[in-house]
Amino acid sequence: MDFKSFKEMLKRIFFVIFTAAVLACQAAPKTQPMVEGITNVKPDEQQQLVIKEIVNLIESYNYKKIQINDSISSIVLDKYIKSLDPGKNYFLASDIKEFDKYRSTLDDDFKNGDLSGPFFIYNVYAKRLNEYFNYSLAQIKTKFDFNQNDTYVYDREKQPWATSLTALNDNWKKRVKYELINLNLAGTAEAKNVETLTKRYKNLQSQTSKTNNQDVFQILMDAFTESIDPHTNYFNPTNAAAFNEDMSRSFEGIGARLQLENEVVKISEIIAGGPAFKGKQLSAGDRIIAVAQGDGEFVDVVGWRLDNTVSKIKGPKGTKVRLKVIPAGKEMSSKPVIIELVRDRIVLEETSAKKKVKTINSNGKDYKIGIITLPAFYADFKAANAGDKNYKSTTRDVKKLIDSLKTYDKVNAIVMDLRGNGGGSLVEAISLTGLFIDKGPVVQVKDLRGKIEVDQDENSGVAWDGPFGVMVDRLSASASEIFAGAIQDYGRGIIMGSQTYGKGTVQSSIDLNKLVNPNMLQRLAGLISKDKTVGTSPSSANPADINLGQINLTMAKFYRVAGSSTQHKGVTPDVVFPSVYPMDKIGEDTEPSALPWDVIPSSNFKAVANLTAVKAQLIKNSEQRIANSLDFKYLKQDIADLKKRDSEVSVTLNEAKLKAERDAQEAKTLARQNELRALRGLPALKKGDKVTKQDAFDFIEDESLRVMGDFMQQSGSYVMNLGI
Repeated sequence: MDFKSFKEMLKRIFFVIFTAAVLACQAAPKTQPMVEGITNVKPDEQQQLVIKEIVNLIESYNYKKIQINDSISSIVLDKYIKSLDPGKNYFLASDIKEFDKYRSTLDDDFKNGDLSGPFFIYNVYAKRLNEYFNYSLAQIKTKFDFNQNDTYVYDREKQPWATSLTALNDNWKKRVKYELINLNLAGTAEAKNVETLTKRYKNLQSQTSKTNNQDVFQILMDAFTESIDPHTNYFNPTNAAAFNEDMSRSFEGIGARLQLENEVVKISEIIAGGPAFKGKQLSAGDRIIAVAQGDGEFVDVVGWRLDNTVSKIKGPKGTKVRLKVIPAGKEMSSKPVIIELVRDRIVLEETSAKKKVKTINSNGKDYKIGIITLPAFYADFKAANAGDKNYKSTTRDVKKLIDSLKTYDKVNAIVMDLRGNGGGSLVEAISLTGLFIDKGPVVQVKDLRGKIEVDQDENSGVAWDGPFGVMVDRLSASASEIFAGAIQDYGRGIIMGSQTYGKGTVQSSIDLNKLVNPNMLQRLAGLISKDKTVGTSPSSANPADINLGQINLTMAKFYRVAGSSTQHKGVTPDVVFPSVYPMDKIGEDTEPSALPWDVIPSSNFKAVANLTAVKAQLIKNSEQRIANSLDFKYLKQDIADLKKRDSEVSVTLNEAKLKAERDAQEAKTLARQNELRALRGLPALKKGDKVTKQDAFDFIEDESLRVMGDFMQQSGSYVMNLGI
């Protein structure tokens, strides 16, 4: 979809608004109330500016055409408090009463760039959290009686807020006891468990103390944008970079995944093909204690936040980075090894499209079916715009896999596995559909002005003209629904699985820096505070260092070629299986701020086949198999058990009772696994044995392939016209 005209209009209007905002930035904001006993986190001028502009963008260009008023203010306040303390474990009733003074003022405050209220709320939360850590650390060495019949209420969402610290202390103490019982049941000595839990709490306390104003601003912005609609999202600079890397399936760096362990950054994985992999000097388990850019000085990173260390190690392709490393297995007091690497572009192949081939027998005949697993609709637009002929994209990757399945594997059918695929690039959804249909409409898009645009596949011919199926589930969303909906409307293939998520809205990613005149950034740099208060983000007077972040703004709604929106309702498969995921907990129809379902006129498309008669027989056959399937029987039991557990809010703190409950559940699970393994000719497992990846059985995939077998058996009963 082309949003060029939208963006040009945004630039013109935003420039005027932004100029006024910069000039207004010099007005003194409200004095933020300070919370005693902690280092208070404060907003900076950059964030005060961003909140004003996002209000303007939402009011002017969000599809809902919504005004930020007192009603929205109230919703934002409730969401923000819930995001900080969803289980009512930290705030007191008196805190909540004090916060209520912001209930009808946040809308006006945001328009004025005033963040003092939300940051005050966060600082109260930080104080309560620190009180929790201190109290809990003191309780860990308590001699608990694990034979008492007391209980721990772990879900207090529906209970009233605690009226005193004494009440919170009681719940915190029970949480410590519960965690110690869990460690006891794991089989380790009590003294060791006390040491383990103490380290855990101290590490959590240390990491919490590193929270900065970017973190707080992101939490607030999530609450704000989710109050507008579920998919309008603001990303601070760090999260924006992560979002764009995920979309492109690539990044520039050394090719290693990192994690934080006891204040030290540890390598958890070396990514194949990257500089770290090729250099063979780094291994999983190595710890990085210092980083230097090129031939510059080393900077000690022990105790740093993980994202700050990652930003030091990542960098542009072709640049040099040096690391001081303590090899895995060596003591931290050992002499570090210095490793030099040249950064490169890393392509995340493991999160890209993949293929496999399986053979099934249907009524005595064998069929080879190619399965293409697609985790997302991705595209490296940056590389494409730079002229890289080998840029990463969904359609390019899938086309290669189809060619391989046809030429080398010689499959009889192809199935696209979109389970868990949350969407991504709209452009890629359109071009991917074009691999399976000839020229024609793929999706209709209605913008906030009510104008309808029909986006088409304009390439003649198809990459695959044989039997085709698509697997979906409740987590298949957005671009997945565009693709599956088009395949279904055209009669091009069979959709199998459970009802999809129901995200029928289109977001435009707006880099706020690109909407701003460079001279404005220069002026903003001059206004950035030099406040060095711990917990705030670093300040700089260099315009190049100012990053306003990115907003994904809901600006349109998409519809299937037949006219129906996928919003709320998603795509209903032709052959429906029971859902692995709870339908009443996951999905667009569970979101209070979601846009409604509606329809528009059908586009001028021509179906390639009428599969109505074929589908009826496929459904009948599948329902018979599912009724006799032990896997689906147990899935239905799991769904019922999940609903039962969902109503539970407490757990026993009697160790013997808890152990008996868990032993019974483990025995039930083991018996079930062995019953299923016996059906597949696999040896029985003993208590404590792990299920290997090779032994894992995907019964949803298996039933989908059997549906495809039935489909091919009936292939003579319909005619497709693919125009090739």
